Amino acid sequence: MFGASAAATVFGLLIPLSGCGSSGSDAGDSGTLRLVAAEYGDTSATSSKAFWDKVTKDFTAANPGIKVQVQLLPWADIDREVSRMVKAGNAPDMALMGSYSDFAAEGKLYSAEELLSITAEANFLQPLAEAGSVGNTLYGLPFVASSRLLFYNDTLFRQAGVATAPKTWSDLTAAAKALKEKGVKYPLALPLGPEEAHAEAMIWELSNGGGYADSSGNYSLASDQNIATFRWIKDKLVTPGLTGPTPPSQLNRADAFAAFLRGEVGMVNGYPSLLHEARAKGITVNAVPMPVSDNLGSGEVPPTVGVADWMMAFKQNGKREEIGKFLDFVYQDKNLSDFAGRYHLLPSTVTASRTPSGGGLDRNDEQFLTALRGAQLYPVNDPSWVTVSDTIKRSIGHAVDPNGDAKAVLEGIAAKAGEAGRKKS
Repeated sequence: MFGASAAATVFGLLIPLSGCGSSGSDAGDSGTLRLVAAEYGDTSATSSKAFWDKVTKDFTAANPGIKVQVQLLPWADIDREVSRMVKAGNAPDMALMGSYSDFAAEGKLYSAEELLSITAEANFLQPLAEAGSVGNTLYGLPFVASSRLLFYNDTLFRQAGVATAPKTWSDLTAAAKALKEKGVKYPLALPLGPEEAHAEAMIWELSNGGGYADSSGNYSLASDQNIATFRWIKDKLVTPGLTGPTPPSQLNRADAFAAFLRGEVGMVNGYPSLLHEARAKGITVNAVPMPVSDNLGSGEVPPTVGVADWMMAFKQNGKREEIGKFLDFVYQDKNLSDFAGRYHLLPSTVTASRTPSGGGLDRNDEQFLTALRGAQLYPVNDPSWVTVSDTIKRSIGHAVDPNGDAKAVLEGIAAKAGEAGRKKS
């Protein structure tokens, strides 16, 4: 999921499903647009095909001269396949996926200004618009998004005698110790395995005043704050056995979430769909902002992690006007809210995120929307991020291994990021 946030891709939001869907059968016609989009569903019943079939049908009814063909690809494949299409001179007119900046850096994308009405371009939530921009130009149009909050099993908390939600790392440690004493399998699930370690790591880094980039937008992967963060995690959580039987570097998000839904996890960082799944299973769960480091100043509130997926439009086929009409249609509140609601994600625009005028954003999702408004996203506008995030996913969990050296691991990641940046420049 978010794959959208990214079970098998760099950024995705929902669990990927391999398969394709389409609307229209005459790709190649001058009056046909081609969209390659990630599949957000995990079964045929939840496939994105139903949404795109309806939207493209309604669009063509309103614009009889333009048809739209939609090809759905699994999250595991879409970045690679779209890149292959572009290199082969067969770029789609549009793509919906987890990254955009490498295409923008190569001058292959239309900007939002070239596609959308002024009202539509100004309607994106600010953190998303910033992450979708290279320089001051918006190329990655945010489609759906999510933010991350700390989930805790209220029943397990009460059984362990923990009366209040943790607000600091000290509170979190105390709660984890109490949960362990009551026999909870994973007092705190810490998924730093290769599936989505880049999200979990960033959550912890931000809560200690660090992060992936400095205020100027330059990578700061091996900053003092980040090194201190992983040393603390290892010393205070992993070594005392508060993160469960699976080493964090081997625990993937999907497995951590599955354990949470089985009632085996006291705390885990999650996003809206997990909250809905847990409550549907009868688990009493609460979601709160990530506890902050005791080293932060009083009243200092670090941003939460936000994740988004991106719509982009390619110049190759020269269909700017037709693409603009379709995107203005897709980004109407009713359509964006419909898609987001299907997968318990957040719409990317100000108007669609309002309740109930935007289509009825679930009340349970309101706290995630609040967090998203002040969130920090991955540095997706850096063309090297795809490579850097993959390095983080494969490496950063080892910083908390029994023999792991946080400084060495983070400096190794930073060195590879420097190499990736030089290759892209």
